[in-house]
Amino acid sequence: MSTRPATIDDLTAIMALERASFPTDAWSDAMMRQELASPHSWYVVVEEAGQLVGYAGLRSPRGAPDADIQTITIAEGSRGRGRGRALLRTLLAAAADRGAAQVFLEVRADNPVAHALYASEGFVELARRPRYYQPDDVDAVVMRLDLAGWLARPGHDRDQANPQDAGACT
Repeated sequence: MSTRPATIDDLTAIMALERASFPTDAWSDAMMRQELASPHSWYVVVEEAGQLVGYAGLRSPRGAPDADIQTITIAEGSRGRGRGRALLRTLLAAAADRGAAQVFLEVRADNPVAHALYASEGFVELARRPRYYQPDDVDAVVMRLDLAGWLARPGHDRDQANPQDAGACT
């Protein structure tokens, strides 16, 4: 498994995985292109045997107290092997390095695997947004993580999930 910063050259592969993973509410190519180019975003990809099998994105302006996890996506055939957790930890370390004190995310209420992953890393549910994901009418679970608390937990330090391992990306 190889993790590296995403580039605009990854857009086609990212969008193929985006559409496969989120068939009813995938982002548009233009939205993803803007995310990859933004100085306030930090995206990474996971490759195996030269093929993109996952990506993740963070919205975190440098020096801002808050960060938002935009997405974590792993190809269906590559799930269940810790890749999502590794990407999550990489994003959290990047948020801490950018100066964030807390990280927010939204997860589909009908995705218990993702919800359990986030909870296991210390995210807590703040609220629900009814019928947020359209056209499926699925609620969004809004979650928050205190980064200082996450960094203080045994086995959850920056050295274990250092964004520099994937290379710097702004």
